[in-house]
Amino acid sequence: MVHKETRTAALSEGDYRDQSEFRYALRRFMRFSELQARQEGITPQQHLVLLMVRGHPAYPRVTIGDIAERMQVKHHSASLLVDRTVRRGLLKRESDTGDRRRALVSLTDAGDDVLERITLANRAELSALESQLFRNSFIESIRRRRGA
Repeated sequence: MVHKETRTAALSEGDYRDQSEFRYALRRFMRFSELQARQEGITPQQHLVLLMVRGHPAYPRVTIGDIAERMQVKHHSASLLVDRTVRRGLLKRESDTGDRRRALVSLTDAGDDVLERITLANRAELSALESQLFRNSFIESIRRRRGA
């Protein structure tokens, strides 16, 4: 158990403010990104699966297991989300010719277009939030605490 004196000495008022500003900026960004997805006619989860698939290092040979890991969900949940996104025409799911038990997932042209529009809007929003997300005092505080 950490004693109050230790906690007080370990964190300054600025540390709390930096953490608060960072979380606020993250939440603003997440809300903005969710709205962008809805404006494109998809759910935030469908946007996330498009991004996780397209941004995966193995793209275009991304498996359901890869998606589940990236999204931090169970395999079954990732599979259901992929199925819904395939039905919307944004993803394609094909059998792996090397292992018929595995499905490989990639974006369709329509999925690529939707993801590009959302990503461009998100990049602009991230730029607007840059000073809150990447405050020097916050980054330096984290580095000090980990001994970097």
